[in-house]
Amino acid sequence: MKIKTTGILGLGNETTTFYKAELNTAYTKQTDCKNMLPIQLLRTNFDEINNLLPKPSKQLEEILQTYLDELIKLGVAQIIIPNITLHETIDDLKFNIPIVHPVHLTASEIKKNKYKKVVLFGSKYTMESNYIKNIFKEYDIITSLPTKDDMLFIDNVRKQVYQKTSGKELIDNFNLMVKKYAQNNAMVIACTELSVASTNRNGKVFDMVHIQVMEVLKRN
Repeated sequence: MKIKTTGILGLGNETTTFYKAELNTAYTKQTDCKNMLPIQLLRTNFDEINNLLPKPSKQLEEILQTYLDELIKLGVAQIIIPNITLHETIDDLKFNIPIVHPVHLTASEIKKNKYKKVVLFGSKYTMESNYIKNIFKEYDIITSLPTKDDMLFIDNVRKQVYQKTSGKELIDNFNLMVKKYAQNNAMVIACTELSVASTNRNGKVFDMVHIQVMEVLKRN
C-alpha cells in the first residue's frame, strides 16, 4: 500500500526539525522500516508570520492561505502545522485536504481516557486566551491553569527554547513542574517549544505534538 505524503509547513527551524524527527522516529519504530516517512516540506518566511502572532488577523489569514494552497499543489494528502497557536487562524481558512488538528485530536484523546478536567501548559497567550478552552468545552472538558508564577516560568521556557538559550537546569525544572502537575491532574502541553523541552511520558500528560504524530501514522 502506498504511504501518504504528509505536508509540513516550514516555520521556526527548531520546531519544524523537531516535528520531522518525531514523525520519522515514530514511523521507523512502528513499521520496523529504515525508510523515512514521505514528507513534503514547504519553507515559509516565518519572521513575517511570527511578527503577526499570536492573535488572528486578516493579514495572517491571507499569508497562510497562500502557503497552504502552495503546499497542497505539491500533492500532499494531509498537512501538519508545527505551531499550535496558528490553528486559531487556520480554522477560518478553506482547503480540501485534512489538517492534522492538534486541539480537536487532543480533546478526543482526553475524552477517550475519561478525563473531565485538565491543566493547560502553553504560551502565556494560549493559557490566557479562550481558543483551546472553548474547543475543550465542546468535548465537556474543563480547563484549569497553573499558578500565575508557574505560567510566567512556563512562558519563559518557551521563549528560551525558541531562542536556543535554554540550559539543562531550566529544562530539568520545567520537567519537574510537569511531573508535579501530572501527579493529581491530567495535563496538556499545547506549545511546540514546550514539547521540545518535555521528557515526560506520564499517561496523564497529553502532548499535542505527540498526538499529531500518532494520528499521521494512524492515517497511513
